[in-house]
Amino acid sequence: MIQLDKKGLVPAIAQNADTGEVIMLGYMSPGALKRTLDSRDVWFYSRSRSDLWHKGEISGNYMRVKSASIDCDGDTILLQVDPAGPICHTGNQTCFFTPLDELPDFETPEKGSGILDELFSVIQDRKRELPEGSYTTELFREGVDRIGQKVIEESGEAVIAGVKLDKDALARESADLLYHLLVLISANGGTPEDVYAHLRERRS
Repeated sequence: MIQLDKKGLVPAIAQNADTGEVIMLGYMSPGALKRTLDSRDVWFYSRSRSDLWHKGEISGNYMRVKSASIDCDGDTILLQVDPAGPICHTGNQTCFFTPLDELPDFETPEKGSGILDELFSVIQDRKRELPEGSYTTELFREGVDRIGQKVIEESGEAVIAGVKLDKDALARESADLLYHLLVLISANGGTPEDVYAHLRERRS
């Protein structure tokens, strides 16, 4: 069984079957994997175009699949391939040509629900470290009753904004509500995954 991520994709590593060199990382949807296994040419799912992508369709540098396997956790695919030419769009034989000698800068995605998990991670750090000057620290020190009170307050404000059909205010108040709700979940020893599990049951 293959474990898909939140976007319904699974990472796929392409490795030169002859040299063992890792040449690129892409993402596959179930449809991309099916086309790959049926055609023996590598297909990925393009996250930027939200569509299937036949690797090499522009450059002509296709990758022919020699074998495909999944890791022990079922969350990564390894493709051993015969590349027809340079695989990276830069003209390099592999996409992995930039040395990493020190901790680099990180870029955070500006869209999507991943911000909830990122924010919860920050909240967990605040709970452990209790740094001075942090509003989250203040909430944890005041206790779960105060946190619960804030959830009720922010919920009311979000409802008022929604009833007034004030879209911008609703977005702001919903953000405040979600933040305080995450703090309450943390204070109870839970995680967002506990909530996601119940949401999955409501998909039907």
